[in-house]
Amino acid sequence: MPYAHPEYLISATELAADPASRRILDATVFLTPAPTTGYRAESGRERFAAGHIPGALFLDLVRDASDTSTGLGFSLPPVAQLEALFQRLGISNDTEVVLYSTGHIMWATRAWWLLHYCGHRHARVLDGGMQAWRDQGLPVGTDRASYPRADFTARPDPALFVDKSGVLAAIGDADVCTVNALSPEIHAGEGDFSYGRKGHVAGSINVYYDELLERGHFKDCDALAEVLDAKGLLAAPRVIAYCGGGISATIDAFACLLCGKQEVAVYDGSMSEWVRDESLPMATGR
Repeated sequence: MPYAHPEYLISATELAADPASRRILDATVFLTPAPTTGYRAESGRERFAAGHIPGALFLDLVRDASDTSTGLGFSLPPVAQLEALFQRLGISNDTEVVLYSTGHIMWATRAWWLLHYCGHRHARVLDGGMQAWRDQGLPVGTDRASYPRADFTARPDPALFVDKSGVLAAIGDADVCTVNALSPEIHAGEGDFSYGRKGHVAGSINVYYDELLERGHFKDCDALAEVLDAKGLLAAPRVIAYCGGGISATIDAFACLLCGKQEVAVYDGSMSEWVRDESLPMATGR
């Protein structure tokens, strides 16, 4: 069975056949574990300068595409900030945009989710990321591409994100499936790692983002649907995905959209925000 939205993905082969007609953005971020605070994020700009898909620009998720005032690492910035960023990157409402990352694909899906939130309907994720590009023996460059500023008008869809009050209200609501994209161990509160309090949002289920991938690529639609349906995501009227900081949750959310699920939101603050408030309920165990 094909994806409901195959246009959300692009293969390295298809991209290589016509890269010039698309705006290619590298959204790489690297994470270093920080046992008491989750992770420390480092922009992938230096790695980008050392080698990237020719013609690509760098999209800095850490600084330019986040609200840096929250102390959460990654937070949804004001719409005007995103609008101005995409304009500077030469993106119009009609530009086809390809997002990729070196390392984990979750950075590309986070960037895609931001564009989608702003109403851009021509964005695609490079399936397999930079590794897929290299595996095909395709060229890697160190060029410094530049493009003229473009007209982009954001038309935000607030339903694509939810805050902690929305997550709290969803606890016990049979119409909402709240899903934790983190590993089973972190979800259960096992081991030494935590974001400040061990466990997960009370009542949430676990679909580890890596269950949806195979060698860095999204699984085919049948395999994705099998994983998602087994946990009730496709049957639930609404899905809320969260993780540590609103990044890997976009893999679960993106997979839902690929399979045709529409009512999907990402809890932007995720565990990094949730654990700060001792009154917000958490649970441990699998």
